[in-house]
Formats: sequence, structure tokens, C-alpha cells
Amino acid sequence: MLTISQLASYAGVTVRAVRHYHRIGLLAEPERDRSGYRTYDAVAVVRLIRIRTLADAGVPLARVQELLDAGPEEFAGGVQEIDKALRAEIRRLQDTRSRLARLAAGEHLALPQSVVDYLDRLRGLGVEERYIEMERDAWIMIAAQVPHSIDSVIAKKHEELNDPDMVKLYSLLSGALDWPANDPRIVEVADIMERLMIRAVEAGEVGADDGIDDQFVDLLDSTMVESSPQAARLLAVLEERGWRGWTRIERVPADRLNTGLPPS
Repeated sequence: MLTISQLASYAGVTVRAVRHYHRIGLLAEPERDRSGYRTYDAVAVVRLIRIRTLADAGVPLARVQELLDAGPEEFAGGVQEIDKALRAEIRRLQDTRSRLARLAAGEHLALPQSVVDYLDRLRGLGVEERYIEMERDAWIMIAAQVPHSIDSVIAKKHEELNDPDMVKLYSLLSGALDWPANDPRIVEVADIMERLMIRAVEAGEVGADDGIDDQFVDLLDSTMVESSPQAARLLAVLEERGWRGWTRIERVPADRLNTGLPPS
């Protein structure tokens, strides 16, 4: 007969594990002998080894009893169910690891991949990191508002980057954070923006439902204006020309359409 320490040693588990199996009913706890000790036989060793083997294979302890008492077909079916659950858990953990790896890059926090790729494209164009951080924060808010259409919005932004005017605009805005409020280049930015807005009007892209409510548009606009004195000056120049709106064009001056604005 074996002591609990010997039983644990032969089965390759700890004494603590044996006592835990006693508590949850997987391994019967023998009566004490005349000396007050609990002793175990070979049947206990075999059962404990089977318990350990199932547990090491990933079988939840809650299902070990079921498999120990199952016939061959029931055992095979039970193992298949557990394997299916384990594979699903592995996929979940792999997805979690992928998300954690993306989060390590910083921008993947609250941003879909399409937006991250767009910001990387801006970096490739030489846009300064300070400006990209501002744009990133705006996209975080936008993606949260229109999660189902953000990829199509970004696809449109990629198309716009094929326009030399848009590339020039980003080039100027990137360095504008250090300009004084009366910098003459603000007028150049306004000229470019006006050309882009006129093209958007002519293409029928102004006034379409963008899925964003007016209050959120106001939030984005105010965030942009508060970002620097240059932004407020730029909006003032555009309003002097009859335009209103940044995130969404709200007023179009008819007399500015087809007027032969300065070329890029």
C-alpha cells in the first residue's frame, strides 16, 4: 500500500494535486487505516495516471470524470468535442496575439488597418509626424462613428492622393504648425483647398449622406480650429470667399465655380 506522497510520485503529480482531485471527486479518498493514515493501491495509481494524462492533454477537469467513465465510442466523441473547443480557443488566442502585436505599433489602437495604411502612405509622402498624429486622432473618432463605411472612405482618400493638388496640400499643412498666423502661404493653402472643393462640388460629392451627425461634424471642425492659429486663419480666408465648412462643405459660393482659380 502507498502513502499519498508515494502515490503522487508514481503518477507524476504533486500531493496538492491529489488532494484537489479528492475534493472535486475525481479520485476517491480512502478511509484511514488503524494508524490514522490513508493508503492507496495500484487501482488508485492507474486512475490518477489516467486523470493526469487527460488533464495534460487539455481536457477540462469538469469533463475528466465523464471521459473516465465513458465507453470507447463516447470517449472518442467526447475527445472530438474537446478538440473542437480547443481549436476554437487557439484561434481566439492567435487573434488576441495578432491584435496585441498590432497594438505595439501604437496606431492600431482603435484604428482599422485601412486607416493605418493611409497614415503610412502620408509618411511616405514626407508628412511630418506631428501632423499625422493630429489626423490619426481625427480618424479614430471618425472610425468609431462610421465603422462599416470607414474602409470605403479611406479608399476615396487614397484616390485623392493621386491628385497633385492633394499631395501639395499635405506638404504645406505638414509644416504649417510652425507658421505665424499671417503667413502668406495660408492663402496658397486656401487656393489649393478651393480647387479641391470645386472639383468635389462638380463631381457631385458635396451634400451626400456621410453618416455623420451635425454635432460630430462641429466637434471635428472645432478640434481643427483649436489645433493652431493657422487653421483658424485658413477657415477665415475660405469664408471670405463664400465657403463654409471643413469636415463637411456646408455652403458653396456659386460665383467661385468655374472662375479660373490660380492653377497649382
